[in-house]
Amino acid sequence: MYIQRIVKTCAFFLGLALLLALVSRVLTPKDNTEEAGMEEVYANAILGEKEHTIDVLIVGDSYSYTFPIPPEIWRDCGYTVFTSGTNDQSLDYTMVMLRRAFRTQSPRLVILEASPIYREMSRFERLLAVLETHFPVFRYHDRWKGLQRNDLFGSQDYTLTKDYKGYRYYNKIVPAPDPEADNMKETDEAAKIPRECLRYIRKIHSCCEKHGAKLVLMSAPNAMYWDYSHHNGIAALAQEIGCDYTDMNLLNDRIGIDWSHDTCDGGDHLNHAGAVKATRFLEEYLTSLGILEDHRGDPAYSEWDRCLNKYEKQVAREKI
Repeated sequence: MYIQRIVKTCAFFLGLALLLALVSRVLTPKDNTEEAGMEEVYANAILGEKEHTIDVLIVGDSYSYTFPIPPEIWRDCGYTVFTSGTNDQSLDYTMVMLRRAFRTQSPRLVILEASPIYREMSRFERLLAVLETHFPVFRYHDRWKGLQRNDLFGSQDYTLTKDYKGYRYYNKIVPAPDPEADNMKETDEAAKIPRECLRYIRKIHSCCEKHGAKLVLMSAPNAMYWDYSHHNGIAALAQEIGCDYTDMNLLNDRIGIDWSHDTCDGGDHLNHAGAVKATRFLEEYLTSLGILEDHRGDPAYSEWDRCLNKYEKQVAREKI
C-alpha cells in the first residue's frame, strides 16, 4: 500500500512536470521582440546578436545600462560589448540573463555591476526564479491571451537587436545637490551582503568559469548611494571568491566625473557626458587585460560599423 502511494505520487508529479514543460514550450516567446511577448527587450536583444560575436557581457541594474557606451568601445578598441542591464536587477535574474546569453555567446569577460549584490531577495522571489528557470510558464503565464499559430508550432527565432547594444542614451543634466560631497570617506566598516546574495554570486562565478568567462565586479560612479562601507563589502567578497573588483568611485581623479554636469538625476546615474568619461576608463581597463581581440576591419563584424554610424549621428544632432 505504501509503495503504491509513492508510485502514484511520483506519477502525479512527473505528469505535472511534463504538462508544465509542454505549456512552457507554447508560452515561451518565439522571438525576442516586445510584440512577441519577450520581457526586458533591451537586455534580451543580445539573443538576436550573431552567435559568438560578443567579447564582453555586462549585467546588473540600471547603473549598467547608463554606462558604458558599446559603440564608442567598438570605435576606439574594436571590442564587442553588450549590456544586459535591467531596472532593479536582482542576482536571480542576473543568472537568467547569463544562462540565456551563454546559449549563443561565448564572452571572454563578464562584468557585473556590484550594486545588485546588496539587493535582498525574498524566499518567494528565489523560489519563483527556480520555477521560471525550469518552467518558463511561470514567467510568461499571461501570454495565453495573445497566442498565435506560431506559438503552437513554431520554433524560436530571435530577430531583435539594438544599435546601442543595451546602452540607454540620457542627455539630460540634473546636478547633484552637493557636487563636491565625498561619499567615499575611508572607513573600516563593511556593509553586510545578504546570505542569499552570497550564494547567488558564487553561482554566477561558477557559471562564468564553466563557460570560460572571467568574472569582474565593478562599481559605476555614483554620488548618491554608494560609499566606502559598500566598497569594503564587495572588495572582501571579490577576494574571497577570487575575482577582480574595480570601484570607479575611488578613481575619480583619473575618470573626472563632474557631479554638477555629468548626471541625469542628481548624482545617481551618469548622463551621456558622464558615460563618455567612464567609457574611456573602461576602454583602458579592457585593453590592459590583454585577452580581447580588435575586430575592426573584419567583415563578420560590419554590422557594428553601421551601429557606430547611427550612434555618431545622434551625438552630432545632440550637439547642434
